[in-house]
Amino acid sequence: MVSFTQLNQQNDKITELSNVLNHLIGERSLCDMGVTSNLFFNYVDSVRDHLEQEERELYQSMLLHKDQQVRNTANKFLSGSGEIKRVFGQYLKRWSKNKELHISNHEQFVKDSEEMFQLVLRRIEDEVEHLYPTVRKVQEKLAA
Repeated sequence: MVSFTQLNQQNDKITELSNVLNHLIGERSLCDMGVTSNLFFNYVDSVRDHLEQEERELYQSMLLHKDQQVRNTANKFLSGSGEIKRVFGQYLKRWSKNKELHISNHEQFVKDSEEMFQLVLRRIEDEVEHLYPTVRKVQEKLAA
């Protein structure tokens, strides 16, 4: 099973990347730079990898747990993960192609990007406040 240290490190990296990107994309001329594109797709891959790792390593045991509240938490986060992936997919379809950014309307790109960053940051906050404590409780009961 994945460690909480590893999950928190992933969350820290995602948060850091979103903060840096939020500043970079505000300046139109920086959006076309290779370093911005590299950071952007590093962010995309980091979010996807994090969500997929949680799906592989956290939810299965929670969904089979006897406590309904634990199952509800797993279902909520699994559903949220699917929604983030769906919104992420639409966002990427609109603003990128073949791992390159294609920005036709900078103002709209910034708005959409800020919304995406906020969606992911809220998810991270929810994980720390709700998901991880629930997983810890389940693990502690299994270890006892």
